Amino acid sequence: MLNRRNVTALLGSLPAAALVGAKAQAATAIPFYASAGPKLTLYGLDVAAASLTPGITFTLPANVQYAWPHPSREFLYVVASNTQPGSGPMGATGADKNHYAFAFAVGPDGALTEHGPRRLLPSRPLHVSTDHAGHFLFIAYNVPSRVTVHRLGKDGSIGEEVAQDPKCDFGIYAHQVRMTPGDKTLILCSRGNDAANGKPEDPGHIEVFAVKDGRLSNLQTIKPGASGLGFGPRHLDFDPAGRFVYVSLERENSLAVFGLKPDGTLTAEPLFLKSALIDPQGKEKHPGQGVGPIHVHPNGRFVYQTNRGSGTKEVGGRKVSNGGENDVAVWAINPATGEPRLIQHAWTDAYELRTFAMDPAGQVLIAASVTPMQVEEQGVFSTVSAELSVYKMGTDGMLTSANKYDVDTSAGVQFWAGLLTMA
Repeated sequence: MLNRRNVTALLGSLPAAALVGAKAQAATAIPFYASAGPKLTLYGLDVAAASLTPGITFTLPANVQYAWPHPSREFLYVVASNTQPGSGPMGATGADKNHYAFAFAVGPDGALTEHGPRRLLPSRPLHVSTDHAGHFLFIAYNVPSRVTVHRLGKDGSIGEEVAQDPKCDFGIYAHQVRMTPGDKTLILCSRGNDAANGKPEDPGHIEVFAVKDGRLSNLQTIKPGASGLGFGPRHLDFDPAGRFVYVSLERENSLAVFGLKPDGTLTAEPLFLKSALIDPQGKEKHPGQGVGPIHVHPNGRFVYQTNRGSGTKEVGGRKVSNGGENDVAVWAINPATGEPRLIQHAWTDAYELRTFAMDPAGQVLIAASVTPMQVEEQGVFSTVSAELSVYKMGTDGMLTSANKYDVDTSAGVQFWAGLLTMA
């Protein structure tokens, strides 16, 4: 377990003024946050040492689902819900059945103070982001698949929801919503679902929306091969020059590269499509294998993507890992064409790498695993803790393991982790 100083405050019962910051971190520290169920812990990231120092922990009334910084970096938006995902429990169900969006003001040391009214949401939120101007908050929901839009006040508080056209198409199983560079369009990754239990596959889509004063209208639907079958977009990111979109295909364990046009639409088909696994047949061999989020290096020369092996098998009456891949795939990018070339699988001893972040200079990457996992080797059983895995990033894009920190997930799984500069 982490040897941390936990200071908790129940946000549902204390006024915002009662939340006080942690002691100031060292001058070199960058605020880094990681959740465990309803708990959100502030760490200080020392980039030079590639190390984390735990600080204050805040407790929300529901399990943290995702978070996103305001473009000013002065506010952090957190969405939370006690509804459990289909993949399994992520924390205590809790007595609070509401779904929330919170705004937090960020202090000089990274400490959070609840700011403005919390907003109730219609169902469990899965992702949240803002436009680059900081005028709107976009929230994606997977069941049912949809996007809501809230205005943001000049003071960073969350305003009222903007009514949307009920005819908007949000695809199936919305997973991430992002504004394109220059706020030209809004892009939604809708993952779809694999065929299971006699139910046929749900196709995946990328939906591109025009945005006018917070109101969305469908502009383009990306369904490669015309059907969207075999296309499961989970997350995407943009190259700094605004020419390419890198899409993490969860269900296919792959990376797709699309061209980004000047009007904010995409090429109808991917320019490149490549497997992210060491073994391209890994999903068939290890059910539960998928990929996670994706981030482009600040210099645009490298792309990082996680492989998540969460599947289990029964051995001796216990459920243990079935041996899937859990690593960070590192891609070198051809600057002229955008073509990715896989140059490394940076292995981790932890399981289910759901989120990761890198510092704004691209020197350190932190990968967060979701939950402990039982493993078996030559008849010996052991439990691998959830972890924060810290890597140093070389000028060649390669990752070198620097530090690892076990994480206490007794309050709930480590569902999100990130930096104020993650956008």
